Amino acid sequence: MSELKEIIENRRSANNFIEGVKIPDSHFNEIFEQLKLAPSCFNIQHAHYLVINDIDKKEALRKAAFNQYKLHTASAAILVLGDKDAYKNAANIYSGMLNLGIMSKLDYDNMVRDIDNLYESRGEGFKYDEAIRNASLSAMMFMLIAKDKGWDTCPMIGFNSDEVRKLFNIPDNLEIALLIAMGKEDTSKRRLRGYRKPVGEFVNYNGF
Repeated sequence: MSELKEIIENRRSANNFIEGVKIPDSHFNEIFEQLKLAPSCFNIQHAHYLVINDIDKKEALRKAAFNQYKLHTASAAILVLGDKDAYKNAANIYSGMLNLGIMSKLDYDNMVRDIDNLYESRGEGFKYDEAIRNASLSAMMFMLIAKDKGWDTCPMIGFNSDEVRKLFNIPDNLEIALLIAMGKEDTSKRRLRGYRKPVGEFVNYNGF
């Protein structure tokens, strides 16, 4: 069994965690260093993370998440955010390639202009969709890397977004894609893995 296959098969949405386990800062740093390689449209890196590992702040978040017990026992809660204005940073992101001579000034200018035109022309709905879409790609990679480091996770959407936004002063340009509870799973309370559709029920080739 390959390491990736093992990680994918062992990753589960943990609904119960062992209380009192602390995730070292070094583990978060290692996860986010790897996470920098997550894909994003035009490499403009929409995803932003808010790690909540302070006990009192995590309990406040729990209240905004309908008092879900898993947030009480989880070692940390991670808000995955998507930046609707990520495209505005394209010039800075591509400047390194320009300075190293990997891109010509003409290609650099065209790239920055095309990115800006795409996001501006398609409007606010597209910016929102891109923020959620690219943050979600990053979030899945976060959960796989966390599992590789020995940590269990559970993606969540059960929370009041307005309350969470106010609670943590989240800027207007950042949309909340999802919440991830993280810690060491209490396997004594593990549920059976849910039914998975056969491949033939969710895959088509070349049309319907």
